[in-house]
Amino acid sequence: MIKVDLNWKATAIADLLEIVDYISDDNPDAAQALKDEIEDKTSRLPDNPKMYRTGRVEGTREMVVRPNYIVVYAANVNAVTVLRVLHSAQQWPQA
Repeated sequence: MIKVDLNWKATAIADLLEIVDYISDDNPDAAQALKDEIEDKTSRLPDNPKMYRTGRVEGTREMVVRPNYIVVYAANVNAVTVLRVLHSAQQWPQA
């Protein structure tokens, strides 16, 4: 069986930290719970990278973590790369 790596782009890490920071201003527990949920769900992507819907940008897939939070990732035979973590109200990046 091929080992599939999980990688995070710097932009995705920054997205996640920005979202957590914003939520933690009002509710630190909710912010930590969201961060944990995103990290838990993304950690399972290498086992089943096609589990989530095809992305709006070609070559990507989208995992809806909660109705307002979407993890955008790309997958190939060797790796799953988390590209962005977005709030659904954000303008959608082209890549």
